[in-house]
Amino acid sequence: MLTVLIDTDSGNLHSAEKAFQRMARETDAGTVLVSANPEDVARADRVVLPGDGAFPACRAALVRDREALFEALNETVEIRGRPFLGICVGMQLMARKGLEYRETPGFGWIDAEVVPIAPADPALKVPHMGWNDLVIDRDHPVLAGLATGDHAYFVHSYHMEMTSPDQRLAHVEYGAPLTAIVADGLKIGTQFHPEKSQATGLRLISNFLDWRP
Repeated sequence: MLTVLIDTDSGNLHSAEKAFQRMARETDAGTVLVSANPEDVARADRVVLPGDGAFPACRAALVRDREALFEALNETVEIRGRPFLGICVGMQLMARKGLEYRETPGFGWIDAEVVPIAPADPALKVPHMGWNDLVIDRDHPVLAGLATGDHAYFVHSYHMEMTSPDQRLAHVEYGAPLTAIVADGLKIGTQFHPEKSQATGLRLISNFLDWRP
């Protein structure tokens, strides 16, 4: 089995690569490859899209600047039905659109908009940065062994505002509920960084690599 972490130069993938490689060894889940090569994405059995930075820049880096790479991603996930994991902005891009700086279309995989975090309590700073407790809303195979109260590590100023709550698997409280995990079919996304979330994140990565839809 081949898991490809897509490299769009939108962040340091070293920690994500190491976390996925570790869990692939422990679960005998095959090879983990970081690549910007469309041919690698086209042959992948699992696809991971990490992302750091602004929504428009991350989308442009993938859709506009690497059109062949995006086409390979879309064909692998949407047509061939391979499991997909979006991380941080990689998850946000799954939405219909993002409103960071300007309105920017997303992939349209999740019925949601990415909007600014606006906590009612002024003591709660933006960005939402650090550890927070997950609240599990729905069961999912990738959440096996995880429970409400498990800690995950977040760094973000925008969050996914859901139109369809059925697609939200988990949230956190930060002056209001913030979407933490979404899913639709074989596509799943985490607002937090699983590679930085210690036991919680490693368990989620392991579950994703072992997921047999």
